[in-house]
Amino acid sequence: MKVSTQMIKELREVTGAGVLEAKKTLEAVGGDFDKAVDELRKKGAARAAKRAGRSANEGVIELYAHHSGRVGVMLELNCETDFVARNENFQTLAHDLVLHIAAMKPLYLSADEVPQVDLDRELNILREQALAEGKPAEVVDKIVTGGMNKFYEEICLLEQPFVRDDSVKIKEMLTNTIQMTGENIVVRRFVRYELGEEL
Repeated sequence: MKVSTQMIKELREVTGAGVLEAKKTLEAVGGDFDKAVDELRKKGAARAAKRAGRSANEGVIELYAHHSGRVGVMLELNCETDFVARNENFQTLAHDLVLHIAAMKPLYLSADEVPQVDLDRELNILREQALAEGKPAEVVDKIVTGGMNKFYEEICLLEQPFVRDDSVKIKEMLTNTIQMTGENIVVRRFVRYELGEEL
C-alpha cells in the first residue's frame, strides 16, 4: 500500500512523531495505520525511558480551585525547556492532572513514596482476608499481588486510571506527552486541599 502525505500527517497528529519517522513506520507496516500507531507508541515509551534521567527544571505551577471553593489543587509539573512549558500538549497535561487530583484524591505520587508501615499493614490485611476465605496457599500470593496493585491505584497518582478515560493511566499520559514533546516531563509534587478536612 502506498503511503500518502495525508496518512503521514494524521499519524504525526496522533503520535507526535517526526515526518520521516512516521513515513518509515507506515512503510514498515504496509500502511496499516493502527499498527503504525502501536509501533510509534512502543518506540515512544522506550524514548521516554531514555529521557527520564535528563534534568527537568522548567515547567509550570498549575492551580485549580473547584467552583464551590471547597477543593483546591497545586501541582508542579516540570520539563526541560521553557519552550515545552508553553507547549499546548504540556499545558493540557498540567490542567488534566490538577482536575484528576481534585477528583481522585491521590495521597502519593508513586508507589515508592508509600510508607513501609502502610504497605506492611495492607499486605497483612490482604493475606489474612485470603486465608480467612480458605484460599489455597499458592493462590494467596496472587490475590495479595492483585490487591496491592489495586491499593496503589487508589492512592498513587501515577498508578491511577485517568478520571476522564479509565483506559489510560496517569503514567501513560506522561509517557505520551514525553513522546509528543521530545523532553523529559516530571510531576515534581502536588498538594490537594479540601475545606474541613482534618490536618
